[in-house]
Amino acid sequence: MIELQDIHKTFKRKGQTIEALKGVNLRVNKGDIFGVIGYSGAGKSTLIRMVNYLERPTKGRVFVEGEPLDQFSPAQLRKAKKKIGMIFQHFNLLESKTVYDNIAIPLVLLKQDKNRIRERVTELLRFIGLSDKADSYPRELSGGQKQRVGIARALASNPSILLCDEATSALDPQTTKSILDLLKKINEQYHITILIITHEMAVIQQICNKVAVMEKGEIIEQGEVLEVFGNPQHPTTESFVRTVIQTSVPESVLRTLSPEGAGRLFKLKFVGGNASEPIIDSLIRKYNVSVNILFANMSEIQNTTLGTLILQIEGEDKDIFRAVEFLGTRGVEIQELREFQSFSEAGDVEEGVKQRKIKEVKAV
Repeated sequence: MIELQDIHKTFKRKGQTIEALKGVNLRVNKGDIFGVIGYSGAGKSTLIRMVNYLERPTKGRVFVEGEPLDQFSPAQLRKAKKKIGMIFQHFNLLESKTVYDNIAIPLVLLKQDKNRIRERVTELLRFIGLSDKADSYPRELSGGQKQRVGIARALASNPSILLCDEATSALDPQTTKSILDLLKKINEQYHITILIITHEMAVIQQICNKVAVMEKGEIIEQGEVLEVFGNPQHPTTESFVRTVIQTSVPESVLRTLSPEGAGRLFKLKFVGGNASEPIIDSLIRKYNVSVNILFANMSEIQNTTLGTLILQIEGEDKDIFRAVEFLGTRGVEIQELREFQSFSEAGDVEEGVKQRKIKEVKAV
């Protein structure tokens, strides 16, 4: 378990005071894969360095496994750090040492027996799929292979916490997926708590169960990944979510619509089982309305389907109301978008139309 309580961090540079963190509160439970996302300069890397006390807070307290790090003696702090592994963006491997020797470094520093070192390094090489690279040097490896070695080195001392500072930023998408799959395997097989710092929402989507969004040294939103993706509250969060879940009508579609007699525009959100049910077909069969699907998207988050539809519904108001009411009874969240205007200037239905929420109907 990791807990940050009212963490502030200021740096003095050239006579100026820079506030890197401003009253951050964060709790990572045992077994979590917790992601912290934000743009460059948001304070993410400073935050993760608080956990292993590479940076000490100017104000506030850090607890690891329920113990306050500020109360530890230097010897106790060194012991606590042995239970915290760290993976870096640029691998930080020693070019003059073989893969085997790089992985063995933490065990050598702990003065482990040579036979124990050989046993552990061999086990980790097998786990990361690089048994045939034990005698290779970092310059002979691909970026993904280097990061696997970095992960094995971080695991060598059997940590209970693994910190990942932009661990996939230097990798291509396919390699990134393989590294994230490996991290998920580590979490499940070794029961290691993982804290991931990233600026890529796809990383959060693929393996995290919880997420915190940072901006200008503060956490502006946090919670379960499914909830944050499905209902972002802050514009910055919404901006990140849109990088992996498209929810806007293409401008080319909007330009084909006429403001006169074009019906009413609704955004529908589906979560879980109802995303695969023929709800729209049932609506058309049951009610005297015409339905035009302007946009549709489905994503999988934490093994749960999250779907978005934007519909143009035409008909009498009473029929439209009954149709919307029916959708609500099927567990669909509904938001009406007011008359769409200025399509030629609209690149996004959220920004290019004048909006108003008239109703959110949810299943009871």
